[in-house]
Amino acid sequence: MHSERSRRVYFILISILLVVALFAGCSHKPTDAEIASEVQNKINADPTIPAKQISVADTNGVVTLSGSVNSDLERIAAANDASQVEGVKTVVNNLQVAPAAAASAPAQPWPASSPSRPRTRPSRREVVRTTTTVVTIPEGTSLSVRLIDSIDSDRNKTGDKFRASLESPILAGGRVIVPKDADVDGEILALNSAGHFAGRSELSLALTTLSFNGKTYEIETDQYKKEGASRGKRTAETVGGGAAVGALIGGLTGGGKGAAIGAGIGAGAGTGVQAVTKGQQIRLPSETLLEFRLNVPVTVEPSASSRNAGRARME
Repeated sequence: MHSERSRRVYFILISILLVVALFAGCSHKPTDAEIASEVQNKINADPTIPAKQISVADTNGVVTLSGSVNSDLERIAAANDASQVEGVKTVVNNLQVAPAAAASAPAQPWPASSPSRPRTRPSRREVVRTTTTVVTIPEGTSLSVRLIDSIDSDRNKTGDKFRASLESPILAGGRVIVPKDADVDGEILALNSAGHFAGRSELSLALTTLSFNGKTYEIETDQYKKEGASRGKRTAETVGGGAAVGALIGGLTGGGKGAAIGAGIGAGAGTGVQAVTKGQQIRLPSETLLEFRLNVPVTVEPSASSRNAGRARME
């Protein structure tokens, strides 16, 4: 008996230790060095980036890439690789595209003893160095927008576009990456308007583009969904109420048969009133504040100012 009890206690202790170890493993937060190492490994394993002269640094989830690559496509690929690593909040891409090699070696000047021959200067190919910094906004970033166009389930239809503006700037490392009031476009993905007697209005929206500083970026977000209240129950109540009022009128004007006639008239009146009353429509007026989240990362050139210059704001 004592041995059986000891085995049970031992089993319980082992179970507790396993649970504690499991929670400890799940709650581990990667360090800056671990994040930087994971990003470096992911970039090194990417076959689309043959140039590996890339260094990675991380500070509290803000990853900075520096070094050189062969093309802008490699710059973007490196930023996308970094954004997919767990623990990365923002990617600051300082990678530069390596300049092209000179077309040929400089020509040697003619000797001074031959004055009749002209001295020629070596031709040089113009070298353009890419110095623009890009930042990748990671998946899950919140986008708070304010509608410019109103949306009405009784007027709009599926596929309609709408305009909005960014309510709050997007920041990285204390710096404004996308300014407040940046232009945002969206699309009505689904819209059902409530019908007579019954039915429910349904609305589904998503954002499609983000524009600022003269550039437009395609984005993919989650959906904003809203449903209007159904009128089914309300219809029955209105019809019943009309019958009751009709019966009262009939009783006052003659009783008996008059009450029955009045009830029929009242029921018909109630039905007629409700027949022209649709279910609750969904209306989102201009200036309505909506919340979305990015479904995929987007790489942008950071804003040069705190506001979206040249924009006509709707007041």
